[in-house]
Parts: sequence; C-alpha cells; structure tokens
Amino acid sequence: MEQIKNFNTTNDLTDYEISMIKNVMNKYDVTINCIEKVRSAYKIKTENEFLCLKRIKHGKMKPINGSILVEELKKNNFNKVPEYIRTKNNKFFVKYKGFIFYVIKWISGNECTMKNLDEAVNCAKLLGEFHLASSKIDKRKLYLKDNTKNWNKIFTKYLSDIKNYKEIINNKTTINEFDRLYEKNIEYFYLRGIFALNLLNQSSYYKFNYKNKTICHDSYYYQNIIKKENDYYIVDLDSIVINLKIYDLGKMINRLMYNSHYKWDFSKAKILIEAYNSVNKLSLEELEIMLAHIIFPRKFWKLGKKRYVKKKDWEESKYMHKLKRIIRLNHKQQKFIEAYKIYLYDFV
Repeated sequence: MEQIKNFNTTNDLTDYEISMIKNVMNKYDVTINCIEKVRSAYKIKTENEFLCLKRIKHGKMKPINGSILVEELKKNNFNKVPEYIRTKNNKFFVKYKGFIFYVIKWISGNECTMKNLDEAVNCAKLLGEFHLASSKIDKRKLYLKDNTKNWNKIFTKYLSDIKNYKEIINNKTTINEFDRLYEKNIEYFYLRGIFALNLLNQSSYYKFNYKNKTICHDSYYYQNIIKKENDYYIVDLDSIVINLKIYDLGKMINRLMYNSHYKWDFSKAKILIEAYNSVNKLSLEELEIMLAHIIFPRKFWKLGKKRYVKKKDWEESKYMHKLKRIIRLNHKQQKFIEAYKIYLYDFV
C-alpha cells in the first residue's frame, strides 16, 4: 500500500520528478512533508529530520561501499560523514527506471569556502583525520578499485592524449581562437607532464605504493565538504577508491593552486601540507611523490578531452575562459616547484 501520497515542494519539480520521488521513497519507512531540489540531489523534510535522496546512473556498489565505509569509520571514532538509510527491506538502494537511488541523512550547513585559507586548513586537517581512520579499516570489506599502481600509466596515457589533441587541431579544416591558443600551449604542458613523470619515476613510488594504500575520497572539493557551525563534514562518498593518501591531498592542492586566491604560491601550499601533517604524518617519500602528482597538467588534458573527444556542448566563451584560467599562471609554476624542492631538502 502506498504510504506517500502528497507533499509540499519549495521549488519547481516536474511531474516526472514528483512521481519518481513518490515511487522511490515508498520503499523507505519515512513520511515526507516537503522536498526541494538542491544541485542534483533532493532535500527531503520528514516529521523528524532532513534526508538527502541521491540519484546515480550506474554503480550499485557506490551506496553499498559508502554505507559500509561510514559504519567502519564510526567504529574508528570518525563521525564526520552522513549516515546511510536503508529501505524497509534493509536494502542499500532502490532501482527505478534505469537509475539507482539511495538516501543519506542531510547535514545542515554550508559548502566549505576553500578560497579562505583558514577554511582550507581545516579541510586539510579533516582529510588527514579521514585517512587516518580509513587506514584502520579492513579494505576487503569494500568493493573498491585499486588505483595505487597506475599513476605512471595514467600519466603516460594523458601525455599521449595531449599529443593527439595537437594532431586533431592540425587536421581541422577550420581552426578557431580556442584551437590556436590550446595548440600554442601544448608543448609547455606536455613538457611539464614529462617532467612530472620523470619525478615520479625517480621517486620511491614503485616500492612505496605496495604497503601504504588507504581509502581515498577522490572528489575532495569544496562542494563535498559541509561546514556546520565549527565542524566540518565529508559528503558524497560515491567516488571512493584505494590509493595513496597523498592522492587526495595532492588533488586538493592542485585544484586550489589554479584559484586566484592561491596562484601557485607555495607558501600557501606549505600551510596546507603542514595542516594535514599535524594530524596524519607525511614522510619525505610521500612528499616527493606528491610533487609529481600536483604539477602534472591534468586540467589542461581534461579540457582538451572535453573539447576534442567528448565534444562537450559549451559556449566558446566558456571554453576560452577555462583555458585562459589554466594557462594564466604558467610562469608561477616553476617558482612553485623550486620552493617545493627547497622544502623537501629541509623537511624533517
């Protein structure tokens, strides 16, 4: 018998969405009072609390892994993640019309503002705490992809792609402003990628990754970190993988360095590294490996893939804005590398 009949909506939901939500939420033992769409998720108000309904296209193991991880993290006194809610039949998710739906508790707060260095420091510490707790978990309980040994293969593949984008541009009958600017910068980013690959090959990466694996978030960005009063919480565990802990930290630092508030300023990266290190110790070997990870031109490769492979339907102005944002700080990257190497030399 259908338990959910009517509920209020605080913004425009299509008839299809309303029908979809009713069918999915009938599988859960909740009474909906109100629902609103927030980004790609749905915020549900019940009689007692707020919940989050998420829809994904594929990957039924994502809610299973997330639920198991949260339970295991709490056993290790890490509670800064949302609780997963099971269906009336104790299932992790609901399948409906080709999609997978699952429900977690809603954490009321604001997305973290990583442009603020103080908040970014707190996020770095939170990441360290997360890795520390997840390192104590028996990873065999989860069904996760292990990317630990693939960094060199990934770097090599991306470099090959960048060379291929140059061929695609040269074979075009009509070359526009974006093509010319992207092609002009290919040599710089290709050489930067070769430099990063050489750093990786010269580091302790190949022997280090056999015994230092942990569970990584893989999408540790501002929208997945919620600040509630003075506490920070990690949400969206859909992308978790097995990797080195510096994988998450390096991605976080790389992303911030392109921001106008950071501008490849190593003094700010150092603050973030030391914030993480204050709760989860880093070794000299890890820092050497992380430099290769930080400076690899992943953003340049990714934009080229969206343009020349996926052919993403963006306005030309959006493509140009993203490209200019990537290349505008090229001249500061070398100073970043030099300062990082001095830091490694003095690291104790």
